[in-house]
Amino acid sequence: MRRFQIGNTVVEEQSTGFQENLAAAYRSKLRPVCLCRTSGVAMYIASVGEQLVIKRMPLTGGAHAPECESYEPPYELSGLGSLIGSAIQIDAESGVASLKLDFSLSKKGPRTAPTQTSAGSGSAKNDVRKMSLRALLHYLWHQGGLAVWTAHWAGKRHWPQVRNHLLEAARTMSVRGEPLANRLFVPEPFRLDDKFAIEQRRHAALAPLHGAATGSKPLMVLICEIKEFTPTRSGQRIIAKHLPGFSLFLEEALWRRLNSLFPAEFDMWKANETCHLIAIATIGASESGAIAINEIALMVVTEQWLPVENTHEARLLEQLTRMYRKTIKGLRFHLATTQPFANAMLPEQKPCPAALYIVPPGAGEEFEIALQEMIDARPDVAPWLWRVADGDMPPLP
Repeated sequence: MRRFQIGNTVVEEQSTGFQENLAAAYRSKLRPVCLCRTSGVAMYIASVGEQLVIKRMPLTGGAHAPECESYEPPYELSGLGSLIGSAIQIDAESGVASLKLDFSLSKKGPRTAPTQTSAGSGSAKNDVRKMSLRALLHYLWHQGGLAVWTAHWAGKRHWPQVRNHLLEAARTMSVRGEPLANRLFVPEPFRLDDKFAIEQRRHAALAPLHGAATGSKPLMVLICEIKEFTPTRSGQRIIAKHLPGFSLFLEEALWRRLNSLFPAEFDMWKANETCHLIAIATIGASESGAIAINEIALMVVTEQWLPVENTHEARLLEQLTRMYRKTIKGLRFHLATTQPFANAMLPEQKPCPAALYIVPPGAGEEFEIALQEMIDARPDVAPWLWRVADGDMPPLP
């Protein structure tokens, strides 16, 4: 059970009156201090849904004890390490992350390269200057705690929870000084008995898209779960879950490009009915008022909403979630498929956290060298390797 110091008082997470203590601290803008370490680690209070929760400050995950709920794996073991300090600049006082994006949130004319490649940027440098659309989705998933799985979440993680965590994460981010939450639309869970009110809130949320009569037109970021694609006269229509009667349009050229860039995502989604296909897109209003997609990227998540990029990862995550062990899914962000990263972490493994690496078939010498350097750089993390070309998955640590 986690313990916190709030002001001069030490409280336990499950103690009577804990929410009342949080509410008082929230009003007074007090920072709780996690006592998982003797020196303590500063945190902040956030409103998620209808509940107040204590969340870690950005860049402090490694300062927590490995067994602490707020522990976070070293950034250099995932694609996040190449973004921190460049594409992601975090204000240590406010905790707000200022993001530099490699896509626009306004539109002046047609785009010629409208989608993000699933293969990553291909750069191994630790100075990625701007964040791709897919990297933004990964960062929101990461900051929202959706890459973490524990027994607590079994049977409890559904779209309402996913949405709340994404929106809360967006409130800690800004783009060119504007809160990202102002430009993010994540559809709320649809309920037939509340259909009219939900549609009214949706229209209000998307109203900025219809505001500019001349000049560049504003775009927004949409995150949704795709239900199906249906053909139209000039492309495809995306039918998203929780958006009945609302269509998103893809021009034919964009549809072809989407298929060429995300074949693995389409294959996994079609082959496994328990998977969810998540889209992140920039959207704008056409002259007729219809909502059209400007750029788009895809991500497949498991039944537990953990991101997965191939069948090998899917098998690994299936085993880990069955074991009800705390698992942190590593995310690629900008990294190319030819670059290694920790596919998952077991932070509570004893005597030290374990990083789980999958070596894909056909991995070359550069992959092996980079992997060994990654392992050698963190002697405090025990490596586990599955070399797919050598056979079946070895026993988990």
